Amino acid sequence: MLTLETEVLVIGGGATGVGVVQDLALRGFRAILVEKRDLTHGTTGRYHGLLHSGGRYAVKDPKAATECIEENRVLRRIMPHCLEDTGGFFVTTPWDDPAYGDAFLAGCRATGVPCEEISTGQMLKEEPLLNPQISRCFRVPDAAADSFLAARCVAESARQHGAQILNYHEVRRLVREGDRVVGVLCHDLVKDEEVTIQAGVVVNASGAWAGKIAQTIGLEVNVRAGKGTMIAANHRIVNTVINRCKMPADGDIIVPIQTVAVIGTTDENVPDPERFAIEPWEIRLMLEEGEKLVPGFKQMRMLRAWAGVRPLYQETKAADTRDITRAYTLLDHETRDGVSGFITITGGKWTTYRQMAEVTVDRVCEKLGVQRPCRTAEETLPQLYHAGQPTKGAYHFLGSRLARTEERRAYGNLVCECEMATYEDVERAIVEGQAKTFDDVRRAVRLGMGPCQGGFCTYRVTGLLHALRQPAIEETNVALRDFLQERWKGLVPILWGPQLKQERLDELIYLSVFNVDHLPGPAASRLAPVVYEPGTVEENPKAAR
Repeated sequence: MLTLETEVLVIGGGATGVGVVQDLALRGFRAILVEKRDLTHGTTGRYHGLLHSGGRYAVKDPKAATECIEENRVLRRIMPHCLEDTGGFFVTTPWDDPAYGDAFLAGCRATGVPCEEISTGQMLKEEPLLNPQISRCFRVPDAAADSFLAARCVAESARQHGAQILNYHEVRRLVREGDRVVGVLCHDLVKDEEVTIQAGVVVNASGAWAGKIAQTIGLEVNVRAGKGTMIAANHRIVNTVINRCKMPADGDIIVPIQTVAVIGTTDENVPDPERFAIEPWEIRLMLEEGEKLVPGFKQMRMLRAWAGVRPLYQETKAADTRDITRAYTLLDHETRDGVSGFITITGGKWTTYRQMAEVTVDRVCEKLGVQRPCRTAEETLPQLYHAGQPTKGAYHFLGSRLARTEERRAYGNLVCECEMATYEDVERAIVEGQAKTFDDVRRAVRLGMGPCQGGFCTYRVTGLLHALRQPAIEETNVALRDFLQERWKGLVPILWGPQLKQERLDELIYLSVFNVDHLPGPAASRLAPVVYEPGTVEENPKAAR
């Protein structure tokens, strides 16, 4: 069995985990991060892509609001190439209490969130598709975030300062000797072998899975998995983040992300962060709530539905997951449970990942008896190639890829025509990015994230991957099947209208022409996606409460 040794081990490759390992590396610690799939495979890659101003929590959760606006300013400084400064509106629709706007303004002032009320005429000038019956509008500094690129940039910073990032290393259990955690036992999913990692301190930054990790040595960490379901419309119907001006509820945000607009989310407690369903009532609710913000929303083409799970920590029971604070919690298991060498950081938002990492590494310093200042608030993240070009300190957009294609007259060099990803882009993701799956390529270049959902690019990247790596044909076939399954799972809940026609065409391409389900090789690999459970609940259970 392979055995590694380090000062600090971080479990979890989401925003918080990569933030912790970067902070550790910048402070001079030897650090390793393990993630059971690719970076952002969990909640970080399955949220609506919002950089919070704090406005959403200004009334109900002022602590979380203050944390969000503090980090909003920091992230704009250190990762401008990962953010689009869309700005945000909080709007009062005919279904909302007009008096809440005054409480919202007061909450923003109390928590330091910049906020100004603008006329509805100005609002409609900037966003003409919004409901003309909206009565009040407040502007806040929300933004859109590319969480995939941000995680890669943070991880690259960590690597440049000596950290190891081990993807596809699933933690099977913590290793405990007496009253001390001394490391973890992992399984390398790619090589199919066991790996032991010894560490002076283990940081559990596994989000909604934190309780499962702690349970391997009998510790209770009560992290509730709050499932949030989202839908992507097939184009940017707005260019500003739109929030309903009311207490947080289901389906009250639309976020423009890259080429699409995402509406979300629901908030439902699920027993397992890995296995859950997207229910029919959730889809209908998203469409109905979207219609209140943008008339005609229900008739628009929907590309995909997905769900992520929020890590909501609570020491005492709450009746609803929205009653649990969105602020973060640091658990020192030596003082809490009498088990040293083990820390859990959980809760919080993507927006507060860096602050969460800072307080975690401050505690690591205490445990190891050293004083080393945090530098992550001042260090600009490295520039990476993204969508085939250097990020150059500015957020990229689809138009830049179109301009590049036209300048080079590279029309025949596109692998993904929807997102305009070229052969060069995909090759870089496979070779330099060391992608293990097609889905890893997707996160790097947005492969298969457009209207055809992989219909015309999947077979092209299959040929490219096989030519570059020359694996056994069975390995290529199973990688193809895994990706088709990953795309399919998010399409099942929204199969109607134009997207149903698109999927019928894709079915004819892959099942009829390519006969994919009968090609040599296993039906799925160890790296195959976990599909959603069948949705069966037609009526909103909250409506009966």
